[in-house]
Amino acid sequence: MALRSLHHVLNLLEQSAWQERQQFQRLTTVWSEVVGATIATQTRPIAIQRQVLQVATSNTVWSQTLAFERVRILDRLNAQLATALVDIRFSPRQWQTEQPAIATPTALLFQMHPCRVEATEPIAHQNSIESTSANQTPTIAFQHWAIAMQTRSQHLPLCPVCDCPTPAGELQRWSMCTHCVVKQW
Repeated sequence: MALRSLHHVLNLLEQSAWQERQQFQRLTTVWSEVVGATIATQTRPIAIQRQVLQVATSNTVWSQTLAFERVRILDRLNAQLATALVDIRFSPRQWQTEQPAIATPTALLFQMHPCRVEATEPIAHQNSIESTSANQTPTIAFQHWAIAMQTRSQHLPLCPVCDCPTPAGELQRWSMCTHCVVKQW
């Protein structure tokens, strides 16, 4: 067995996680088309674990009914997906719980990360910047982004070292912004 560098192994793991996320996103976009509108309102794909799709149902009757149809649904899903699923599990257990669209450890870590700032809607400047997407040039897109970033950072506390707006989580964790912490390392 040949030894691989840590960088190579991490790249392989990251690629695998990225492919799983893409597979799940593709699945959620075709779900209602594959199962139909009625079933789609009573079900919600939760995650793919070891090529088994976990689906939350609104009640046990739907779980039992869909369990009998799982082979047909599985065939139709596999025709739409790049990597074939081996099974589907239906359960009402996670129907009431609010979960992110992609229930992965990475998504959960992002929700709790100290650098995370809730996105807010930018203030519309209709006079200075066109808001139609058909007329968007890179310059206009950058101006929209700059306004959004300025609006988002207005309420943030300042870093004591560089006086830049900093998420509160970073100040609690390091007593300064990430950029100043990295400079010290």
